[in-house]
Amino acid sequence: MDPGSLSVELGRFKLLVISDRDPVAHQLPERGRVTVGRSETADIQVPDPLISRVHAAITLGETLMVRDLGSSNGTVVRGEKLQPNVDTAINVGETIDFGSTVVIVQREVLGGQREPDEAALRDDRHEGQSDAMQRLNRLAQRVASSKINVLLLGETGVGKEVMASTLHRMSPRASSPFLGINCASLTDSLFESELFGYEKGAFTGATSAKPGLIEAAHTGTFFLDEVGEMPLSAQAKLLRVLELRAVHRVGSIKQTPVDVRFVSATHRNLAEEVAAGRFREDLYYRLNGISLVIPPLRERLDEVVPLARSFLAQAARDAGFGSVPLLAPEAIAWMQSYDWPGNIRELKNAINRAVLLSTSGIVQPEHLAVENQYSPGRSSNAPPAGVATPARGTPAMASDERQRIIDALADCGGNQTRAAKQLGISRRTLSSRLNQLDIPRPRKK
Repeated sequence: MDPGSLSVELGRFKLLVISDRDPVAHQLPERGRVTVGRSETADIQVPDPLISRVHAAITLGETLMVRDLGSSNGTVVRGEKLQPNVDTAINVGETIDFGSTVVIVQREVLGGQREPDEAALRDDRHEGQSDAMQRLNRLAQRVASSKINVLLLGETGVGKEVMASTLHRMSPRASSPFLGINCASLTDSLFESELFGYEKGAFTGATSAKPGLIEAAHTGTFFLDEVGEMPLSAQAKLLRVLELRAVHRVGSIKQTPVDVRFVSATHRNLAEEVAAGRFREDLYYRLNGISLVIPPLRERLDEVVPLARSFLAQAARDAGFGSVPLLAPEAIAWMQSYDWPGNIRELKNAINRAVLLSTSGIVQPEHLAVENQYSPGRSSNAPPAGVATPARGTPAMASDERQRIIDALADCGGNQTRAAKQLGISRRTLSSRLNQLDIPRPRKK
């Protein structure tokens, strides 16, 4: 997902400040601009000598923005130093580096409000949920109360991150931090420094010590999204964290004790990755205390319309519309016949687009239609929800995926970076799938 492409749902925000001291949470307004710096003149004061007096500003609204205010040591987002006095879009939960301090904007869902995707995973009345999802939620409630590590399995877009957040909220660790990282989004060197932290002088540019995200999640939950993409060097270090319950920062010989529960997610078959030597078997068994399989949306078609109506309300609110568009009967029939290869994520994107296209206030099938439609399928070959085994793809699913990748490459003129963005995956994941599905690499023009 592109930074800034996700509109921010209404709710109260907090800024989690992670430094050498204990993490501190500061309440933020729903909208407006707050400054961060070491001076008392800043809205949020951070006692870090490497931070400027008024270091940066964070703008809260429909899109989250961060701006470096000409600081001495700069502001870093996604591994890149920001240009001064230029707004940069960020996502909720993304890390921002100020000096030796990390800050994260998090959302606090107010009483009676829920994140829109959560309707697919957590509904106290179980309205609009399939039997499979109701069974999965009951199992998730039992699992959440334990200390066991959880591996979430399912296709891209089914809501694995939402399930991870739900497990945290239902657990005894709910009042502690819920932090995570997308294992496919960072280079090997950045991955280790973000995950484990580093000591002063550990590498060029490490002018001060910085705690890693695992250390910052102490007593809470740490989410490893796309865990199958984790570099082997980092896998070995993560295994030591699980065995010793302690973290070694890069460049340090000291251990920092941590109490963290790990929830991991992947769309890959990790058993096959282990057999191929791309994933450590001992780490796999450590992370896979129990696995929860989230079924694809095509096997939960009863949920499509309730989800669509929830997304309609959110999209209309984000667009500033006074009323929520209605779904025409023909649109409902189309949605229930479509295969939704991109699952909940694709449905949400289709609804967001339809809200802007339906000028009459009624969503018709032509407002929902996507460019590359696939004939409706009723595949039931995925494991039942809650089964503690890795998901196994069927030949038909692999064929569909192969065709989607070929179509995306064709749409993007063979540009793999753009094709990966269109498919909603990382460039590294696309390269891996090209090899696994035996797709010829496009020639550079």
